[in-house]
Amino acid sequence: MIAETVCSAVSAAGLGIAAVTAYRKRFLTAARLAAYSLVPVGLVLTGVVGWAADTAFSLKAWVGFGVLGAAWLMFLATRAVERRTGGTRKERKAAKAAQRDVVAPAASAPSLGQGAGPAAAKPAAKPRAAAPADDFSDIEAILKKHGI
Repeated sequence: MIAETVCSAVSAAGLGIAAVTAYRKRFLTAARLAAYSLVPVGLVLTGVVGWAADTAFSLKAWVGFGVLGAAWLMFLATRAVERRTGGTRKERKAAKAAQRDVVAPAASAPSLGQGAGPAAAKPAAKPRAAAPADDFSDIEAILKKHGI
């Protein structure tokens, strides 16, 4: 009974604010406020408020919420352990298979005969930067092309 009265008062206040907003020529905002203010009355008429009030004061419902919370915590704990161990069984099998197929990087270069010798140890020389005159010649060519 009290919940229905509170919901009705909230809806009436919201409709009053919507009327003032519509008087100020803000019709879209007024329509949105009216829609929000009608929600509590709709919840009362559908019985959701009565069900929620009955559930809030029921010991059986609170025990059910406790069981759901415990199940949720167990689910989170198993996911955390699964992430630490490396995922699901399929993911672990795929990782082991991938490790068997991988060749060590240090062993691959000498076995192929590439990169052996003292030349491989030296880093490649960097190309010289172009002189600033080259940059200006490109700009001059572009300007001449456009007739400037």
